[in-house]
Amino acid sequence: MSKILITSALPYINGVKHLGNLAGSMLPADVYARAMRLMGHDVLYICATDEHGTPAELAAQAAGMDVAAYCDQMHEAQAKAGADFKLSYDYFGRSSSDSTKALTQHFAQVLEQNGLIEERISQQVYSNSDGRYLPDRYVEGTCPNCGFEKARGDQCDNCGKLLDPIDLIDPYSALSGSQDVEVRDTRHLYLKQSEKSDDLRKWVNSHKNDWPPLATSIALKWLDEGLRDRSITRDLDWGIPVVDADGNPREGFDGKVYYVWFDAPIAYIGATQDWAHDNKEASGGDWESWWRTDKGADEVQYVQFMGKDNVAFHTLSFPTTIMGSGEPWKLVDNLKAFNWVTWYGGKFSTSEKRGVFMDQAIDIAPSDYWRWHLMANAPEGSDAAFTWEEFQASVNSDLANVLGNFVNRITKYCVSKFDGTLPDGGKAGEAEAWIAAELQQRIPALIEFYQQREFRKAMSETRAIWAAGNEYLTQAAPWTHYKTDREKAAIGVRYGINLVALFGIIAQPIIPDAAAKILDALNIPEENRTWNFGDASGIAALVDALPACLPVSAPDVLFTKVEDEDLSIWAERFGGGS
Repeated sequence: MSKILITSALPYINGVKHLGNLAGSMLPADVYARAMRLMGHDVLYICATDEHGTPAELAAQAAGMDVAAYCDQMHEAQAKAGADFKLSYDYFGRSSSDSTKALTQHFAQVLEQNGLIEERISQQVYSNSDGRYLPDRYVEGTCPNCGFEKARGDQCDNCGKLLDPIDLIDPYSALSGSQDVEVRDTRHLYLKQSEKSDDLRKWVNSHKNDWPPLATSIALKWLDEGLRDRSITRDLDWGIPVVDADGNPREGFDGKVYYVWFDAPIAYIGATQDWAHDNKEASGGDWESWWRTDKGADEVQYVQFMGKDNVAFHTLSFPTTIMGSGEPWKLVDNLKAFNWVTWYGGKFSTSEKRGVFMDQAIDIAPSDYWRWHLMANAPEGSDAAFTWEEFQASVNSDLANVLGNFVNRITKYCVSKFDGTLPDGGKAGEAEAWIAAELQQRIPALIEFYQQREFRKAMSETRAIWAAGNEYLTQAAPWTHYKTDREKAAIGVRYGINLVALFGIIAQPIIPDAAAKILDALNIPEENRTWNFGDASGIAALVDALPACLPVSAPDVLFTKVEDEDLSIWAERFGGGS
């Protein structure tokens, strides 16, 4: 058993997240966490809402609410959306917590003591109409790189280039739309990332075999271009206050807070502290063994999940904070980065309400449908285009036809012909030998895909195992033998019901609701729903492991097919479609 710490990139507080956010961090982290728990590992899955920075202020302003009240409301909404999608967080915290505040101020102090933070005068856009400095996303304009006319001050959504607000052509205030802006000098704290470039390059290169090429290529590109020092403070009211070594407001930094990308990754640690405090029975109050290498965290496998736009901060900025502190904090071991799920030729967008969002998705289809489709089409090697037609095909073909049809056929037959009890007797033949050999090959492959976090391959292998069950029933054909050779029919039903149990077990990381219905129908106790298959001989025994006379019922329809009429309604409501 290993200790595995899992974090997914913190979802911004500025609204319930869209399916692209879900597929790029939170959902794969959940599937991986569930799979590792089933294999018997000690798993801690931590996430939190990212509540500081300009997105929070802008969203609160648009909603006509105080920022703190808005964040309270949206944290609840995002927690509910996660629960609706069965995201199995061990803790879903908040970056605005006291623990994260204290840690952020601590890291800033120790980094400055170590010579990695210094005050600098920088230039920033000031809006005369708004009477304030406009950090990052408060400034919009034309991208100097690609000419996109709605680039934000921190990044161009069209070409992906990171920007400085003063780089924008024809800048204007995102608050008022006013072009009455000018560049002024302002004082900020800078994290001297450039001084850690050599250490960061050595560290990134040491993980070339552990991380997907997407992650290492982004990190190395930034390093090759020359890592720039980054401001870690902003002219904002909402955020973690900048303090001096005594914890008092820092002179000259009134109206400034720490930059959201400085405190957000620190919230992984803060949320773990909050988990330990709020769940003392489960944690023993211990968070340090997960994060402090002097307290045992060197034995922890730390896995991060994120979209590609978050990679640079997690491979360079946050590690600079961790390394630069000189303290024994845990660095990430495995970083799983994803490309984007695209929406009919463009990006999903929270700010522009473009695409389908988690609360909307759960209203039109069960969470299992979305979980399966998004993971079967995970944007691992490249961006993955979402279409209604492919969503329909995933549900109807993979879930309804392959898994649902198999479970329905054999459980109903057992109920009708064997009085709803698992039959005994019968001698295994060629069909049984075939399915045992198939599972001996496929289940170890499935486990390996999960361990390597290769989700498309894991979904493909899962579907292949379900399909093998249908092939087994075709070969065994218990309904054909029932009148002439009841024992031969019995062995087919018995193996078929054992396969139902197995299929329910391996479905748990992906489609937990359907998996629970399957295992409940077979009266499988909770302690027997784990996924610790052992060696190949143990796998072979699974196909005939259930006790004779086990009560069997047929579950209700597991998956209702998505009809063409549904697609028309959804396309009209959300856009997209042919």
